[in-house]
Amino acid sequence: MDIQPFHIHVPESDLSDLLDRLIQTRWPDEIEGAEWDYGSNLAYTKELVEYWISEFEWRPQEASLNSLSNFRAEVDDGLSIHFIHEKGVGPDPMPLIITHGWPSSIAEMQKIIPLLTDPGSHGGDPAEAFDVVVPSMPGYGYSDRPKNPGMNPTEIARLWHKLMTEGLGYERFAAQGGDWGSAITSRLGFDYPDNVAGIHITMAGSVVPTPPDSELTDAERQHVAERAEWQQSEGGYGHIQGTKPQTLAYGLNDSPAGLAAWIVEKFRTWSDCNGDVETRFTKEELLTNIAIYWFTQSISSSVRLYYESRRSSSAFGFREKVTVPTAFAAFPVEIGHPPREWVERAYNVQRWTQMPTGGHFAAQEEPELLAQDIREFFSTVR
Repeated sequence: MDIQPFHIHVPESDLSDLLDRLIQTRWPDEIEGAEWDYGSNLAYTKELVEYWISEFEWRPQEASLNSLSNFRAEVDDGLSIHFIHEKGVGPDPMPLIITHGWPSSIAEMQKIIPLLTDPGSHGGDPAEAFDVVVPSMPGYGYSDRPKNPGMNPTEIARLWHKLMTEGLGYERFAAQGGDWGSAITSRLGFDYPDNVAGIHITMAGSVVPTPPDSELTDAERQHVAERAEWQQSEGGYGHIQGTKPQTLAYGLNDSPAGLAAWIVEKFRTWSDCNGDVETRFTKEELLTNIAIYWFTQSISSSVRLYYESRRSSSAFGFREKVTVPTAFAAFPVEIGHPPREWVERAYNVQRWTQMPTGGHFAAQEEPELLAQDIREFFSTVR
């Protein structure tokens, strides 16, 4: 596998084009007093776009991303994957692949990478260091966009396995992920138990089949009801991305303000911010993530993952189970809260951590908590 160093660079013409589009945004109206009830609040979205125009600077964010070791490799015929590969500082670093989700990107992992590669410099044990691999999923960021249908979590797990074993030479490795990353990490553990030492996840909803009601505990019935209520009140984005992603893509790929509104609403709703998104993320962090989608024009290919996953499910069969050791970190403002017995139906759960704070974007919201949990769990399976 040919692996080449990769350098992120946005042409000046793209920066100028972005500025022109932001300035010329045609704003919608809004119901008076709507706040966030109808979706992204108009006043805040205007504030964010104005900051993007007048204060946000892409070049420092680009330099920060480039300070990490970036690579690209053709992992499948005609499909190259971008990934960060940071070597650990310790006596015997363990290989660890971390997978992001939507609407996130590699930018979410910037805080957690040094906590895992060099724990000795951050109050941890150097013996718990990792060689960290953080890929951009196919169709996301600086990875290629799939040209054919079928790119679902099972297929991505196959690519990750190929990257880790054939590309990087890691015959045994660990895996971690949230959101889509949880689904992909789960498939890694299920499909490749001979290579995967263990998995650490923060979600379990998309791959665990629902058992018959007669087999459910009361806590599981409550979870099923809460999940159905969440789908009714918050799941509209997933339904359109899973059914008509191309129609959505025209607007989001053409309007940076529209793209910002679509993404920032999820960062506010899914994070432990109590309604104020900037208590968890700075404008620089929000806009860096949004800008990656904008400059790479990957919003269309990213949301297709929902469509592909609906048509070729990566869920386990009834009574199928991940046999490798599994850790589950339960963050209080995650978008799902399965009880332990639900997760244990499909995973060999060896560690369960009820986190005190944090939400869906755990690596960015609570990097220290997440890193500590990852280090402590994998110290048992090294």
